[in-house]
Amino acid sequence: MERPDPADRPILVVDFGSQYVQLIARRVRERHAFARIVRHDLTAERARELNPMAIILSGGPSSVYEQGAPRCDPGLFELGVPILGICYGMQLACEALGGTVRPCPAGEYGRAELKVLDHSEDLFHAVPESTTVWMSHADQVHDAGPDFVTLATTSTCPLAAVRHKTRPVYGIQFHPEVAHTPYGALILGNFLDRICHSRGTWTMEAFIERSVVEIRERVGPSDRVVCGLSGGVDSAVAAALLAKALGPRVVCVFVDNGLLRAGERNAVAEAFGAHSNAELRVVDATEPFLRALDGVSDPQEKRIRIGHTFVDVFREEAKSIPGARFLAQGTLYPDVIESGGDRDGPAATIKHHHNVGGLPAELGFELIEPLRDLFKDEVRRLGLELGLPDSLVWRHPFPGPGLAVRCLGTINAERLEVLRQADSIFLDELRKAGLERQVAQAFAVLLPVQSVGVMGDGRTYENAIALRSVDTDDFMTADWSRLPHDLLARASTRIINSVKGINRVVYDVTSKPPGTIEWE
Repeated sequence: MERPDPADRPILVVDFGSQYVQLIARRVRERHAFARIVRHDLTAERARELNPMAIILSGGPSSVYEQGAPRCDPGLFELGVPILGICYGMQLACEALGGTVRPCPAGEYGRAELKVLDHSEDLFHAVPESTTVWMSHADQVHDAGPDFVTLATTSTCPLAAVRHKTRPVYGIQFHPEVAHTPYGALILGNFLDRICHSRGTWTMEAFIERSVVEIRERVGPSDRVVCGLSGGVDSAVAAALLAKALGPRVVCVFVDNGLLRAGERNAVAEAFGAHSNAELRVVDATEPFLRALDGVSDPQEKRIRIGHTFVDVFREEAKSIPGARFLAQGTLYPDVIESGGDRDGPAATIKHHHNVGGLPAELGFELIEPLRDLFKDEVRRLGLELGLPDSLVWRHPFPGPGLAVRCLGTINAERLEVLRQADSIFLDELRKAGLERQVAQAFAVLLPVQSVGVMGDGRTYENAIALRSVDTDDFMTADWSRLPHDLLARASTRIINSVKGINRVVYDVTSKPPGTIEWE
């Protein structure tokens, strides 16, 4: 019997501008159902073509009663599939089905005590009668109309959760997707398992089986695929998946641009080479990259020159690969969504990604993106499933331009080496403290300033290093890591004592927003 495709019947997450929309999709996938984010004006006809198992209407910053507020096609409610409205999504669903929405007498923000009125309802199965939920709304459903039943309430929100009497439509005013709602995962799980009857087929094992078949169907028997290894987990997992499908017809090209972390070239070559039957080529291009960056301090100009140089180096190497027709990229689902690269996804482009289009056209390749349906946490699980070592799968993210955007100001081999040593010491201290896996990303930044210091009995006027460590689930927002002071003290002492040219170390305590994770 043929196994069902886990992506055949997706959960459509309709995006109304919520900052949590990707988090909703990730929470659904954690319950082994395939979530797909779609734009708010997706037609009911197109939704029917996508054959969803269910639809989730996200939150959003608008008010449903305002002119121009985003709305969904009313035909979605006629599809007969279960629908869950969250916050704005609940207000929209209730208004579309006869209810009214008004501003709250006082907005409800932060934690609230939820009283569950009916535990016989599948949505709140095994949820305590009283529990904490996360609220964030200035409007709420004033009157749901005669067709809705109240399932839960708070002291300031009489209709905190509702169910339609005759349609499979549910609404919750709170946010189950955030960690501040302790039973949120259970509530979403109840919706998927008990109401949608999800079979839980979205697993990395099933994804591998499906992807191998698709890759083999697309890539001809004599075609070869070129995959650029960057040192990051995304490109390594993409290459490993392609190698599982195509074997030695995959050629991995690792370009050493002189902007890598300490020991990165050897570590990636050894780790990947030992776990793949793909061909691996390492190209030493340090000289052309440093030549292109000579005297450049503007971060955007750095990126442009690095990009152009990479194309030149990669193109030259690709010429020597017979039968090379495809270029593989480690594009992830957030990249596709944020760049407007999905036909049914949100139309607004949040930011452009270097790995969404562009390069294949310049090089004359067809593009293949085996990870474009996955979030970062899923990529890591996929890497482990494919047998890649923990040291590679759990590497901290590294920017495409490498140390060029962590070496502020002008770049040369000497300054890069100073930064490389300091960065290596910081990561080593994190590793020794058992915290490397606990933080999402950590690194050092070489600042373009010098400061006065005293070393021994002499005055110094040397460079400053900034240490940066952040905690985040999705890298769209992040908070600075509250690292132990003793760890920071050890890192600072080691850097100043062993890295020539450094006499001051500072720690970055800026969150994102208002800052960004990288300094440039």
